[in-house]
Amino acid sequence: MASLMEALIDNLEKENEAYSRLLKLSMDKTPVIISSDLDALAKITDDEQSVVNEINALDRKRQENMNDIANVINKDVNSLKVVDLIDMLKGRPGEQNRLADVYDKLRDTLSQMKRVNEQNRQLIESSLEMVQFDMNVLQAYRAAPETANYTSGAYSAGTYMGVDKGAFDAKQ
Repeated sequence: MASLMEALIDNLEKENEAYSRLLKLSMDKTPVIISSDLDALAKITDDEQSVVNEINALDRKRQENMNDIANVINKDVNSLKVVDLIDMLKGRPGEQNRLADVYDKLRDTLSQMKRVNEQNRQLIESSLEMVQFDMNVLQAYRAAPETANYTSGAYSAGTYMGVDKGAFDAKQ
């Protein structure tokens, strides 16, 4: 059981390190979003994807660790939580403290990730609203009023000012 707990603790520490790298990338993304630097944004997104792949592998390993521990202590793996394991380790304060510390660090890192990602989401939404506003201004400019030209039969022969047949239509 001790080796299983050690493996779980080591895995959680690696997960926290990976999430910390992902947090740094997300924080680096904020000024890039503000400056609309698409090349830098693409690079950061690629870097994030490689860290996410690493986190997914660590998450699968953590799930295997939890399955093994659940089998040893004869508990349902779906209801077994890390806080339950922390409570169960009262007789071994060294392991209990390490597990509690890494659990708290991981929760803190994930909380920061949530905050930064929400901030970035709001910035992206604002950028999209600005793009939509610019598109609306361009469309309004192109839809200028018709000129007042009439034929000899009093039919309108006017044209629309500013209309270009090759104009981009954002609604299509």
